[in-house]
This record gives sequence, C-alpha cells and structure tokens, in this order.
Amino acid sequence: MSRHNWKIDTKCIQEGWVPGNGEPRVLPIIQSTTFKYDSAQTLGSLFDLEVAGDFYTRLSNPTTGAVEAKIAALEGGVGALLTSAGQAAALIAVLNIAHKNDHIISASSIYGGTYNLFNKTLREMGIDVTFVDIDSPEDELNAAFKPNTKLVFGESLSNPSLRVLDIEKFARISHSHGVPLIVDNTFPTPINCRPIEYGADIVIHSTSKYLDGHATALGGVIVDSGRFDWSASDKFPGLNTPDETYHGLVYTEQFGNAAYITKCRTHLMRDIGASPSPMNSFLLSQGIDTLHLRMERHCSNAQKLAEYLETDKNVLWVNYPGLKSSKYFKLAQKYLSHGSSGVISFSVKGGRQAASRFMENLKLAAIVVHVADLRTSVLHPASTTHRQMNDEQLKSAGISPDLIRFSVGIEHPDDIIEDVRQALASL
Repeated sequence: MSRHNWKIDTKCIQEGWVPGNGEPRVLPIIQSTTFKYDSAQTLGSLFDLEVAGDFYTRLSNPTTGAVEAKIAALEGGVGALLTSAGQAAALIAVLNIAHKNDHIISASSIYGGTYNLFNKTLREMGIDVTFVDIDSPEDELNAAFKPNTKLVFGESLSNPSLRVLDIEKFARISHSHGVPLIVDNTFPTPINCRPIEYGADIVIHSTSKYLDGHATALGGVIVDSGRFDWSASDKFPGLNTPDETYHGLVYTEQFGNAAYITKCRTHLMRDIGASPSPMNSFLLSQGIDTLHLRMERHCSNAQKLAEYLETDKNVLWVNYPGLKSSKYFKLAQKYLSHGSSGVISFSVKGGRQAASRFMENLKLAAIVVHVADLRTSVLHPASTTHRQMNDEQLKSAGISPDLIRFSVGIEHPDDIIEDVRQALASL
C-alpha cells in the first residue's frame, strides 16, 4: 500500500520521521544550532539554495523538518514551515506576498490576536486591511477587492464565535480576483477539515492548540497547497522576479509549485527568525501521534455538553456547529462532517457578572487563556483575548459581551457535565 493511500489516522503516526536500518524508532531531538560540513564549497551551495540540507536551525533542523513533513501530509500540501507561535505563522504567511501599499481582505470573525496583528501591526507596516462578514452576499464580498489586494484570510471555524467559513465560496471569489485564500484551520485540525480539498491555497495553524494537545509547546505552521499559480499575473513580484539576496534567483522558476513555502523559509524565516526549538517540534510530534484519537473524544464530549446546555434554564443560548439549532449546522455537515472541535460558546442569564460567577464556581474546568488542549477550560473573551475590540468590532466578530468560551477536554463527559451543572445551579 502506498503511503499516499494511508488513512489520516495512520498518517498522524507514520508520516514525517521514517527511520532507516538501525535508526531510532521515535523521532530524535536534534538539539543543535548548527551542522558541520567538510568543505566551504558545500556550505556556500547551501546558502545559495543550490542544494538542500540543514546548516543552521533558524532555517531548518532535522527534528523540525520531520514534523513539517508530517503536517504537510495531513493537510495535503507540498510543504510546510513550523514557526515559534501561531502569530508568527499568520505574520509570515501574509508578509510573504503582501507588502507596503498592498491590501488584504480578512474575515471579521477571527481570533483577537490575529485581528490585532492585521488591524494595528500590518497597518503600521503600510498594509491596508478590509474586514468582511463571512455571511455577506457575494456582491458585497466582491466589492471589498481592490487592484492592490493580495490575499483573503479566514478561519475555517472562528475563535470564539464558531462561525463556519464557506471555504469553497471564498476560494472561488478569491481566485476570480487572482489572489490566494489563506485559511486558519486551528480548531478543526486536519482530522475534521482539510481546507485545501475545498480550494484553499495556504493553511495555517496555531500548533499550540489541538495539534500539540497538551499545552506544553508554543508553535505555528504554514502549509502550502502548491496549487496556486503565482505566475499568472504580476501581483506577486516577490515570487516571480529575481531575489538579489540570492544572486537573482526566481522562486517560481527554481522551486516550481513549492515557491511560496520556500520563500517563507529562505526569505522571511531567514530575516525574522521566528523558528521553533527542536524540543518544541519534538513535543508537537508527540501530540500529533494521538491527534486522531483526541479529536474524536473532544468532539464527542462537546456534543454531549452542548446538548445538555440547551436544556438548562440558566443558559440563554448555546452556539455549537454540531447542534441542529446552529446557524452553521448545514455548512458544518459539509466541511466538518466528522465533528468541529471541542469548543462551545454560550451565555448565562445575568450577563457579565453571572458569567464571572459561573466560571469561578467551576471545579474541574480552569479559567485560563489557553484553548483546545486535553484539559477542560473556560474564558470570557470580551474581557480577555478580545478586550482590545470596541462594541462594534465585537459585534462584527460575532462576540457578545456575555459570551463564554468553553473548551471541552477529554475527561469523562459525565464529570464535565456535572461540573457545569453545579456551577450553573449556583447562579
């Protein structure tokens, strides 16, 4: 059987590190900043991108490279680049093709840290951004494009509003304007959604969440589908014109369908240096080994809790794509047929004060900033991760002031439900 025909459960375990005769069965940690070569000529060829190889861990490392190959296989891409955090993945993915005086389009319903990155830091770099409601009619979405638009960005399942992106629609619109679609697939993971199969061109993750799964290692990743034609227009000169820092090399000519991800590494990672430690890459690999098992439990537990919350008299509303009452149930059946994630959003009677009392009365679930790991946790986004937004911005992101983000772990579902029940009963 060909590796390409393996089920994704098998790929979680078997892809990436393939030991040879007498080599370690488990991916080794190559905790070294640099690598020895016998000739200056070989090292020079590496610097000029004439040959492939590891020479400095800021650019590549054997441990990190194995995990990159594993994630690329899971998402169905031609290559991947691990970064030090999810924020770094979002930044590099955009800066690779958008520069000063350019414009990007982003869904308004995105993680607060990404919103800040786009709305403040990118604007300070001279990159304009237009935020759009993902549920807008196509004519309104088309109207957001400008001659200098370089990309469209969205989350397959938004954090924390849990809006499901119609990936095929956004890919079609993006491609009609000659630009790629970048999708953050952090919440569903490739177990539940593979955006490239629906037309997305670039996929990113905060690997700190479900991919790692244990809240032990920060990280991010960029995956290149290899399907976007960067040479079809003059919109992307960084990929189609000579790079003088590599003696006039043209990425699309030398690296073909891997041009985008190669430039991410050899240009942006070279200059920004947001690389992961080999130890963190190893921990990430350990997490991905059981990703398929954990996601099944996360989704099963979340479905049970969401169904319970709909019956509790102290709950005003529940938002979970797996519920038939969800506005996004139909889209979820298309893109997230195996489950969405372990994250639920809901509101309790009594507003912000009641939300605070509810969270403080929980005994199993912990109040933490993190989300999407194996331990159940809870947070109030409007006063934490999205507190920089004003009321209008919160509304456009699908976040009400009373929204509670509940990240369901893989503990026994009866214990999770009982913890929520007793906290609600104390209101």
